[in-house]
Amino acid sequence: MFTGIIHNLSTVVKATDHPGGRRLVLTAPSSTPATPHVLGESIAVNGCCLTVAAINPDATLTFDVIPESLAKTNLGALRAGDHVHVERSLRVGDPIDGHFVQGHVDTVGQLLHQTSSPQEFRLRIQAPDAFAKYLIPMGSISLDGVSLTLANVNKNQFEVALIPTTLQLTTLAKKQVGYSFNLEFDSMAKTIISYLERIHPTIDHSR
Repeated sequence: MFTGIIHNLSTVVKATDHPGGRRLVLTAPSSTPATPHVLGESIAVNGCCLTVAAINPDATLTFDVIPESLAKTNLGALRAGDHVHVERSLRVGDPIDGHFVQGHVDTVGQLLHQTSSPQEFRLRIQAPDAFAKYLIPMGSISLDGVSLTLANVNKNQFEVALIPTTLQLTTLAKKQVGYSFNLEFDSMAKTIISYLERIHPTIDHSR
């Protein structure tokens, strides 16, 4: 479980494709208070929960990404030198400053437009049609692992507004139009809609 509050970026040191998926080697994220990384711990990489497969002598961390994750996320597009958002899993007593993020990326959404003004910086993103039902005005969404609020929703398109702190600590504002963001929709919305669809399968719950 994560919160979507990003304090650290990691750099992709190596990305290697193989028949069973992909192996990523990243610089290790720091944390406050600092605790040693352990084999098997969960770390969200661009919002996708991955397991530490190896702790290397040079202090980098190795992760394995299976084909299912590659199909649903942007991790297959990562190259050496890219920066990614990283978040270590919640520990007892940690503050919950964002929202509950599971690290289970639902799909990717395409960046359509950026709006920058002295008042605010906004991104407009398009999700696949099938996921429009999870876009709740003023609800929560995880964008490449960053907890954000849906500022505007129009069918399968939505906007998020980025505050200066988010601009400083993340790479969201540096992405070009056409970039695919990892999207994780609010788990409560998904649970409620899934339940309603099961008990009332003939009703269109996307309206």
